[in-house]
Amino acid sequence: MTFWEHLDELRKVLFRSALLLFAVMLVMFFLKDFMFQKIVFAPTDDSFPLYRLTNYLLEQINRPPLEPFSLKIINIDLPAQFYVHLSTSFYFALVICTPVIIYFIWTFVAPALYPKERKSAIKAFTLAGVFFYTGVVVGYYLLFPLALRFLGTYQVSPDVANQISLKSYISSFFTLILLLGIVFELPTVMALLSKFGIIWKSTLKKYRRHAFVVLMILAALITPSDPFTMMAVGLPLYALYEVSIMMCRNKPLEQ
Repeated sequence: MTFWEHLDELRKVLFRSALLLFAVMLVMFFLKDFMFQKIVFAPTDDSFPLYRLTNYLLEQINRPPLEPFSLKIINIDLPAQFYVHLSTSFYFALVICTPVIIYFIWTFVAPALYPKERKSAIKAFTLAGVFFYTGVVVGYYLLFPLALRFLGTYQVSPDVANQISLKSYISSFFTLILLLGIVFELPTVMALLSKFGIIWKSTLKKYRRHAFVVLMILAALITPSDPFTMMAVGLPLYALYEVSIMMCRNKPLEQ
């Protein structure tokens, strides 16, 4: 095809992606109660799975349960609730549609690749998707609830009550969850770097201890500064490092 024909095909891909994104965003917009009450605001209540699991484990070792937890979200900006409704619908649609959008992009790129390159690309896209959604799930069920419970109940003085604004809550919700989804792409990135001969399995093994320290520092930066939460996030990150080692190639023997 000519340059303009390629450009026309790309335009079709972008148009289909935008149309799909808008359609799913519209559906999520009308599922407001389910989206906010069942998903977004679920961690603000004691019935959230992580809190119930923690209480169950504490009960098994004859320890007192967690203190009752309930967080009230307030709004102090007149148009904020509507804008938050729109932006949240968009983010949900983006997460849901990402695999299909990647497939659309793949249909545009695939004809230019050799069969061997296609297999590598399919594997890379699949792994990236699996790790991203795993990170999103871990962020939603582990990182965000831990951060919310710690920061939402932390007080410098009993006279200073916590009143969490809607914008602050939504911003923290998507930042932490999507951030962990991106961090979980570490094995995929390492595997690609290894494929290109930039990094090798032996290199990652050599710097295991250094990586552990760096990942714990990273966990401390993206979580509240209590040891339990830091370890709850840092250990999965280090597990990703070990997965990266398994996915990387051995350095070829020098001739």
